[in-house]
Amino acid sequence: MLIAAINYQNNMSFALTFLLATLFIIAVLHTFANLSGLTIHAVHAQPGFPGHQSEFEILIERTRRRTHYSLYIKWPTSTDALVNLVENDSVRVSLHTAVGSRGWYNPGRLLIESTYPLGLLRCWTWVDLDLHALVYPRPEPCGPLPGLATDKPDGSAILVAGTDDFHGFRDYQRGDPLRQVHWKGLAKGQPLQTKQYGAFADSSVWLDWEAFPGVDQELRLSYLCYWALEYESRNIEFGLRLPGLIIAPDVGLKHREKVLKALALYNISGTQV
Repeated sequence: MLIAAINYQNNMSFALTFLLATLFIIAVLHTFANLSGLTIHAVHAQPGFPGHQSEFEILIERTRRRTHYSLYIKWPTSTDALVNLVENDSVRVSLHTAVGSRGWYNPGRLLIESTYPLGLLRCWTWVDLDLHALVYPRPEPCGPLPGLATDKPDGSAILVAGTDDFHGFRDYQRGDPLRQVHWKGLAKGQPLQTKQYGAFADSSVWLDWEAFPGVDQELRLSYLCYWALEYESRNIEFGLRLPGLIIAPDVGLKHREKVLKALALYNISGTQV
């Protein structure tokens, strides 16, 4: 356009050319200023189950009394939001994304971009927030839970799959833990038998890691998670026994969250319950 204006010596062409150039320069400054001076805070990540939508909440704050328009915010796989900071100095934004496998889930780097005011330019940044959602094991229903749940009165001896007190022997059944097989008796020519252990009944239910012999780790955790949710919904007092961890029986949402967190982080390196 400038070459055409020079060639034809047309004042209107010169005016249009310089006007567009001025608009471009002004757009550069305003687009950058619309994104600068912001502070992003990680607020909260809602726990969830694998594959479910979890809510991630962030706080966007302006550091100077300056307006910010049409801020586009999104994680790579989340919902998006369009934010304006005009009358308020800060705004909370909730984004939802499907979480992954058991443990801590990080949604990745957050995209914040702006094309304000004219849409001619795009200014963006990627923010890596310390925001993690706790992902519980996937609940898997199973048959009646073996363990210390019983109709017998308190103090009665019952048989469990754990290793509390030796109670006697029974014939070996496929899937019995090898450490409970009576190897000495087998060496003496006796039939293959399994040691049985007893415990004392009480009014509380125990979710016991040893209640599912022959089942792999993730499926055990899924079973325990399912029963924790069941007992909490029925307001039944229950406790949890994992290798190296015991949570005393209790009821309520705080107890449920404590149990589910223990299941979510079990045997995951670099985590603390």
